Amino acid sequence: MKSAASVMRKRLLIAFIALLVMMFALFGRLFFLQIIDGGMLRARAAEQWYRDLPLKASRGKMLDRNGKVLADSRDCFTLYARPNAIKDKAAAANEISQALDMKYDNVLAKLGESVGEVTLKRKIESSVALSLRQKNIPGLYYTLDTVRSYPYGKSMSQILGFTDIDNVGQAGLESYYDKYLTGVDGFAYTSTDMAGREIPGAATRYVPSIPGCNVTLSIDADIQGFADNAVVAAQTEFSSKSASMIVMDVNTGGILAMAKSPGFDLNSPPRNDLDLLNELSRNTMIVDMYEPGSTFKIFTTAAAIEAGVVSDNDTFFCAGSRTVDGQRIRCWRSIGHGSQHLAEGVKNSCNCVFMDLALRMGTSRFYDALDKFGLGKKTGVDFSGESSGMLMKEGNVKTVDLARIGFGQAVAVTPLQLITGVSSVINGGTLYKPYLVASVDSYDGKNLAKRDPVAVGRTVSEATSKKMREYLVGVVANGGGSKAGVAGYAIGGKTGTAQKYSGGAIAQGKYISSFIGFAPADDPKYAVLMIVDEPQGYMYYGSLVAAPYAGRVFKSIFDYMAIAPSVPPETEYTVMPDVMDMPVTDAIAQLESMGLYVELVGSGDKITAQTPIPDTRITVGDTVLVRSE
Repeated sequence: MKSAASVMRKRLLIAFIALLVMMFALFGRLFFLQIIDGGMLRARAAEQWYRDLPLKASRGKMLDRNGKVLADSRDCFTLYARPNAIKDKAAAANEISQALDMKYDNVLAKLGESVGEVTLKRKIESSVALSLRQKNIPGLYYTLDTVRSYPYGKSMSQILGFTDIDNVGQAGLESYYDKYLTGVDGFAYTSTDMAGREIPGAATRYVPSIPGCNVTLSIDADIQGFADNAVVAAQTEFSSKSASMIVMDVNTGGILAMAKSPGFDLNSPPRNDLDLLNELSRNTMIVDMYEPGSTFKIFTTAAAIEAGVVSDNDTFFCAGSRTVDGQRIRCWRSIGHGSQHLAEGVKNSCNCVFMDLALRMGTSRFYDALDKFGLGKKTGVDFSGESSGMLMKEGNVKTVDLARIGFGQAVAVTPLQLITGVSSVINGGTLYKPYLVASVDSYDGKNLAKRDPVAVGRTVSEATSKKMREYLVGVVANGGGSKAGVAGYAIGGKTGTAQKYSGGAIAQGKYISSFIGFAPADDPKYAVLMIVDEPQGYMYYGSLVAAPYAGRVFKSIFDYMAIAPSVPPETEYTVMPDVMDMPVTDAIAQLESMGLYVELVGSGDKITAQTPIPDTRITVGDTVLVRSE
């Protein structure tokens, strides 16, 4: 048997080991609490000892190329309440509900919540917050916040975009450049007791917010204003589905204006109707594609000249249609244009000429040229949701398809693709990457990023570009683009009238009327694309619907930029004759002999309507409309 002393020693050893284990466990726990979880526990303690209120950072500004503010942030306030610090909740709820136009029951319910802090209302105008603060209601706290403001209202609504209640970009450039425009929030904190009441005399500490960066756009607010006026007036005059315009600097790719009607006031977006908001904020000039019609003929002509398959002396005959692969393809002028040289074919916008040019090049050469113009692929503009347009796969193109592509059918482009490609045709042959933002600067004025013009590649030679300018000036001087002309200035351009499709078939009576032009013609600086979607009535030709508004914008730009006239004014006038009931061929012959450009609607034998009416004084070279239905 073991002795009593031996048993005692074992018990003491076990007790010592148990005590040692407990000490190790205690020290381990203390180490874990102070070292491992120390930071977290101190933070949780601070949450009980302090109350912090956020100080929202001001969002960066958006400016036009001349420093005019397009989007800014103005001060407002957010109202918080600490229910435990409010003794007479009914009285407080009554004052708050009246001042902030809130329901009394809702305010009282919030003041009765068992929480340390509750948000009562955000985005309170400064004057309202000051009025409520003067009532000295205990337990209420105000923090500075900001609300986005847009000085130009409806202007640029599809470009600038808008933010949500937290000042996070939701659309347009507000969304695309959100990470630059967003600042860093600060906060204020003060000591409180266990009930969340502020301790009298306790110091409040502040960590200031850092404002977001400012972004400077390529947009010129004044030119944007000219474009805004044009699209609103065009949509109103023709009761169209929409009207849109792009103005581009042809030598940089910078977008000087991008306007669309209808739009919406950026200061009060229709947030209660998301479908409407999405529709009105959709920038169709970048994200949607359409069949361009005759404006596409600029690419066909330039590509054919560059490929060497046509010269000035070549003649083309138009009898009103071509038969390709057994299919009859009509020219827009059913009675035909007869024999014509290339310059005349461009001026007349004769479909037969452009079918011939496309067929002369063949699919491979034509598609190589279209690729150089940037068609069928995104331009890379700094905007979300850009479409790449649509080109048939080269291997699937039949001869009849090639003929149709030549005059702008069986192909789809975005408006931005079109004006970017055309700018390269007339600027000497350089294709530039379009852009909307030119630079990013910190809130204290330090430049962080600057965009220089990016040349993507060459599309045509200088010689081809010069020839194209000559042809397109002729279109405005005495062709379908005459209504875009401005007295004393040489302007080049091309009209377009494209039928729309629905369910794979032509939508009867629905057209897209357009005009694209450039100026000054001898040294191009500005390109203007005007599009009117579904103009109502019988005046749907681009020459009559879109061209006049492009001309107005050109005139405004010339005045704004103080560009002096370069062409001696030689305006001649004539009087519109009465051609009603005359045979179509006779009427057209008479009008053309007077120096007028004739748009014909219908395929009847006699004239049934004319615009303008007889005895109207008009300019020689102007465009007139006759109907034979």
